[in-house]
Amino acid sequence: MKEHNKYYKPKKGNPRYRLSDEEAKIIHEYRRIKKEAQAEGLNPNDVHSGWIKSKKASLYFKNSQYRQNEKDKFFNEMLKTFSEHAPNYDKIDYTEKLNNHLLVIDPADIHIGKIASKMETGQSYDSQEAVLRVLTGVKSILSKVQGFPLNKICLVLGNDVLHYDTPNKTTKGTQVDSDGLMWYEAFLMAKRLYVEVIEKLLNVAPIHCVYCPSNHDLQSGFFLAQLIETHFKNCQDISFDVSPAYRKYVGYESNLLGFSHGDKGSKNLPLLMASECSHLWGKCNRRYFYTHHIHSKYSKDYLDVCTVESLRSPSPADSWHFSNGFINQPAIEGFIHHPTGGQIARITHFF
Repeated sequence: MKEHNKYYKPKKGNPRYRLSDEEAKIIHEYRRIKKEAQAEGLNPNDVHSGWIKSKKASLYFKNSQYRQNEKDKFFNEMLKTFSEHAPNYDKIDYTEKLNNHLLVIDPADIHIGKIASKMETGQSYDSQEAVLRVLTGVKSILSKVQGFPLNKICLVLGNDVLHYDTPNKTTKGTQVDSDGLMWYEAFLMAKRLYVEVIEKLLNVAPIHCVYCPSNHDLQSGFFLAQLIETHFKNCQDISFDVSPAYRKYVGYESNLLGFSHGDKGSKNLPLLMASECSHLWGKCNRRYFYTHHIHSKYSKDYLDVCTVESLRSPSPADSWHFSNGFINQPAIEGFIHHPTGGQIARITHFF
């Protein structure tokens, strides 16, 4: 390998900066993939994986750039299209009915594209059932909270809303069973679902949407959240926090709420909240961290400092989870937070 870490300035043009060993390795690996592909008359971006053989070894590789340009182009064009054609929403006058409470609605781990067979697992589940359960669950929660005057709604997006990031594979490449829906069909179905849910909630109270990145759809989920924000850019009654930050925080009077998918950093969430949201930690004495990922209910109080609670999922166990004993009770949950009393009600719709 050449001396990649030397810094030098050519006689003309911009200076060239040294690379780390890891960065240099990535460049050399891609050059070899590109060389071998072009020798066979193939487009390097169309090569998903393969073997590079020499006299000393046979090395298996995965192309990190596999059709990435096509995917980026698709999402960029979609964002541009929806930005130019974003619908207009009239501002709603909530004056007479707004009062006191915050409603958190969190359709966790929807997994559009997932398949479960009733013959094997006891419950049937596919993309159509996923959409139906979310709409039914949200409607049920709204009917059950009518006795609580609401001031705001916090809607949580993301958290494995899509079952796969690329065709039948999660972000890390784990193969998953699917109901046969193409990845772009699942993406657009999730988009329509979120739009319908948000439009329904807007009739009740102003909305703040937070997006939680997740392990099944890290890229597609982020693009979807950005698309939803773009769709509602002309609506004055909704705000968004859809950055790629893995943990999100919302302050409401004496309440400090944290949201995370739960597959990373889950052992230190109260400490992370105190560190990452220190400006609200001291002002709020009702602190809660809502997590997802495990599809089951779990709640723990960390002294009197913070409560960490995982949410149920509308998605039942698929073949792999059922055979390995990871069985959950499907549901969609909502929470009522009083300005000073904290979480005073948990609303659950079971399936």
